[in-house]
Amino acid sequence: MSTKTGEEENMSMKRYNILFLCTHNSARSILGEIVATTFGGGRFVGFSAGSTPSGVVNPFAVEIAGELGYPVEQLRSKSWDEFAHPDAPKIDIVITVCDAAASEVCPVWVGMPVVGHWGFNDPSRVLGDDNLKRAAFLEVMGGLRARIERLAKMPLEDLECAELRHAIGELERL
Repeated sequence: MSTKTGEEENMSMKRYNILFLCTHNSARSILGEIVATTFGGGRFVGFSAGSTPSGVVNPFAVEIAGELGYPVEQLRSKSWDEFAHPDAPKIDIVITVCDAAASEVCPVWVGMPVVGHWGFNDPSRVLGDDNLKRAAFLEVMGGLRARIERLAKMPLEDLECAELRHAIGELERL
């Protein structure tokens, strides 16, 4: 029987760095960064980047980050090149969240992380009033949250790379 508290067990668990990729790094990948860090049970640190970053984080993503207590000053639209350098954070898992980034040739990642794909419609392309746009962002956030929470419950330390890649692929179907 374990005598550790839940918090102590989380502290002794390996933390995984997850990089979410999307073309413009303004909405979906930003939400991935926020959700992984916020809803991962302390197991994940989320990062985000894009192949052709817009340079601007969508205001709805910023709003959601603030509501979740994520430090909005950390959010910025950036190139995935930042994570391909030897001095970048070691990335354990790379997840593309839009179809365009999934089909692009990605850089060679330092440390050979596990790569997966969770496709979402682009909430920044929703037309209509702010309520419709916000609902689209919340829908993507909910999909990411469901996957991240399931991933956090898996025995990641015990999975081989191929098993982890398969598990991440299975989460695409949620």
